[in-house]
Amino acid sequence: MASSGDLDELSAVLGLVKAHARDADLSTVLREVQRDLFAMGAQLADPSARVARRKAKAAVPAARIRRLERAIDARERQMPELKAFILPGGSRLGSFLHLARTVCRRAERSIVTLARAETVDKRILAYVNRLSDLLFVLARYENHRSGESEDRW
Repeated sequence: MASSGDLDELSAVLGLVKAHARDADLSTVLREVQRDLFAMGAQLADPSARVARRKAKAAVPAARIRRLERAIDARERQMPELKAFILPGGSRLGSFLHLARTVCRRAERSIVTLARAETVDKRILAYVNRLSDLLFVLARYENHRSGESEDRW
């Protein structure tokens, strides 16, 4: 199934980001996201939710989406307001996070397509949407922390 493969690819890119991260907080956030992506992949592979009923870790509760939103808010408060479009890039870590965001957007499109044919938990779509926003904010935050200027379009 393409969407499960897209989530797996996203998790692999996040593993690449973690390998370059020196910040324990970022590594923790990404590890939690990887676990959530695995759970969502399990749900997409098992739309009848047989596994999720037996294993709580295969479910993605609404609290996980709120966790992403809190992570976004916490970092946005520490950066200048975005007043223009920016081009992906900056530091190595910021660039990897921008790459992860694009892979996340592709996964989101794949899941939306799947949802047209099958029943997909709306929380999965909400999670992936908020995750792409978080990855954008994390890219900006890492560039800001490292002193890299944003290349405005």
